[in-house]
Amino acid sequence: MSVLGQWKQDQGRRGDMTIAEAYDLLVGASDQVHFEAYDGSSSGPADARYQVRLKNPRGLAYVAGAPSSLGFARAYLMDDLEVDGFHPGDPYDLLAILDTLLEPRRPPAAEAVRALRAFGRAALTLPAPPPNEVPSGVHRALHGLRHSRRRDAEAIHHHYDVSNRFYEMVLGPSMAYTCACYPSDDATLEEAQANKFDLVCRKLGLKPGMRLLDVGCGWGGMVRHAVREYGVTAIGVTLSAQQAAWAQQAIEADGMSDRATVRYQDYREVTESGFDAVSSIGLTEHIGIKNYPSYFEFLYSKLVPGGRLLNHCITRADNLHPGIKRRGFIDRYVFPDGELAGAGTIIVAMQNAGFELQHEENLRRHYARTLAGWCRNLVENWDECVAETDLRTAKVWGLYMAGSRLAFERRQIELHQVLGTRTEEGGDPHLPMRPDWGV
Repeated sequence: MSVLGQWKQDQGRRGDMTIAEAYDLLVGASDQVHFEAYDGSSSGPADARYQVRLKNPRGLAYVAGAPSSLGFARAYLMDDLEVDGFHPGDPYDLLAILDTLLEPRRPPAAEAVRALRAFGRAALTLPAPPPNEVPSGVHRALHGLRHSRRRDAEAIHHHYDVSNRFYEMVLGPSMAYTCACYPSDDATLEEAQANKFDLVCRKLGLKPGMRLLDVGCGWGGMVRHAVREYGVTAIGVTLSAQQAAWAQQAIEADGMSDRATVRYQDYREVTESGFDAVSSIGLTEHIGIKNYPSYFEFLYSKLVPGGRLLNHCITRADNLHPGIKRRGFIDRYVFPDGELAGAGTIIVAMQNAGFELQHEENLRRHYARTLAGWCRNLVENWDECVAETDLRTAKVWGLYMAGSRLAFERRQIELHQVLGTRTEEGGDPHLPMRPDWGV
């Protein structure tokens, strides 16, 4: 008799399931995970690499109320679910195993009912979510319509205003919170971030005396690199007050205040025009797919004829399922209201706004490596990161970055750079016949 057959026969003799048996049915067993519940039941090898303990009924209620990565994350963040065998700053190896286990399962109806009995009242009641979870549904709508200026500002504040010191420890000296571009296998994270900014500058064809607009500029890394290395005059805008303050201080320290500025400002409030180049690095994910047409039309209007736009953003791996899982972990804990589309959707929107598409490339594998570097920094600075924020926030970042690394590696998401020009009416794009920016 098979193991599954023996298991079913045993269940028929015993009646209701234990919590561990229900866990195996709804989640799945792994020889690398030992699961133990507060009712004394367990499953998996006792000497498994990862030891998972469900400590109390509240933790069970989280898992039963959202039987997916969200439910487990809630229980883990509230310390109702303990896991040994990994560092909370980089749970990559654990998530690689759980990624397949936490896919929703559809057991036969009769067995599902028995599993629910094992959960008891926890299957019917859901405790309040952890304090750092962003409200969903009508509660979030009270803060304005999706992608209104007020609600966008609050979403950006939630993620980017954690603490500048926290970001310094996680991101490193570059303070670049976007995908790096590794010029070689042995390049460091800092070298790769500098190479990314330089690649963008070269694609934009920057030269001394040009004017650059950097929308969603973060801590001003692109602005400072372009001014320092290419002699341009640059304006950066961000919806994070903490980012703007840090960036402006760095600009002053670098002695470039006469040529560079970073503002705490919505990109839609930029009144200047006549820019030779626009860089959008990691902003498109936040603006909303329905706003793509107006977004790219706005950026097109800011350019001189022959000017260039470089759009750098996370995308889906196809163009069939736009949007976000609005009730998932990323939406509730990391990027409220974030939306992803396929690279084709972005290209169509750019073309429809008037841009002539000149070049496109996928840096997906570079982002996986970037995230591994950030997780390494979080592990190395764990105690200080926890002291700077709190334990739950640090654990969220470990889950989010390691999970994102896994998603990039498995091509669940990608990172695309798309270069477009505001080509002259006569057809001159102010671009060489072949790309001259190298790799």
